Amino acid sequence: MHLLAIDWIFLLEKLILIVIIISISLGVAMYSTWWERKVAAWIQDRIGPNRAGPLGLLQPLADGLKLFMKEEIFPASSNKILFLLGPCLAMLTAMMTSAVVPWASHLHIAGRDVPLQIADVNIGILYVFGVVSMGVYGVMIGGWASNNKFSLMAAVRGASQIISYELAMGLALIALVLHTGSLSLGVIVEQQAHQGYWNIVLQPLGFLIFFVCALAECNRTPFDLSEAESELNFGYHQEYSSMKLGFYLFAEYVNMFISSVIMATLYFGGYHIPFIHIADPNFAALAGFIFLFAKTAAFITVFMWIRWTVPRFRYDQLMNLGWKGLIPLALINLLITAVVILLHTQH
Repeated sequence: MHLLAIDWIFLLEKLILIVIIISISLGVAMYSTWWERKVAAWIQDRIGPNRAGPLGLLQPLADGLKLFMKEEIFPASSNKILFLLGPCLAMLTAMMTSAVVPWASHLHIAGRDVPLQIADVNIGILYVFGVVSMGVYGVMIGGWASNNKFSLMAAVRGASQIISYELAMGLALIALVLHTGSLSLGVIVEQQAHQGYWNIVLQPLGFLIFFVCALAECNRTPFDLSEAESELNFGYHQEYSSMKLGFYLFAEYVNMFISSVIMATLYFGGYHIPFIHIADPNFAALAGFIFLFAKTAAFITVFMWIRWTVPRFRYDQLMNLGWKGLIPLALINLLITAVVILLHTQH
């Protein structure tokens, strides 16, 4: 009975943590739309949202209400089941990647240490890659099920782009794994805390490659060829309306949020705060979460800064950068890392 009670408590802890993380992810995605408009306004010398609530803070709620109130439209020639499955799959895969992220160390509650990580699996990086790879099906299914030539062309663009840039991203991460010796995100954060410096010091080129690939994976400018309005009317979600369109748009912002969290975790120490030791575990967990969130917010701002600064690539330029630029660079980075580690182990 005692073991059974502990199991129920463990399940309750994980359930509460899942609800909190999903709520935070959706909240960040919602207000990222507000922050993106503010960043765009600042770059373009405009005011930005300022009508709905103070400083326009209620604008995301107004946009969400607008999407809810719009008419649900299913094109007559579309595949109804797949048409509905596409945005659901895109949103599901975007949310699932948060399961292996260590958001902070742990809380001490009622004599129990509660880790602030849903699943500390020893193949965390592989899990992230597996889930992200499934996200391409949301794009392909949505574009194909619409039975629209422009949507299908955009879906093919998006799929080939995501698959191409995943290769360079994977090679960049292999170099990092050679150094850390682990695929667990929790272990990687703890290693950075113990070694006294972050992985960006050892892998600056790997981080740069990962960052560029993250832009492409999230369909952010200048890699938003699957949503090129000037060429494809609207993109792979052209036929979507109401919350089906909202799922696709929200999935993009959730992906941007989770990509920023993973970059902060892998290369910038995650929740680790340098030069500061906090004895109280609960206060340390809260401070670590805030510090990780600050790093994430900085990455999100850079994502938006790039969108409103760099023009969109041509499709041949996008493919050339992925296959002829980033993959050779990632291989060189991997080779140099392997040689340095080999020489270090011999001495």
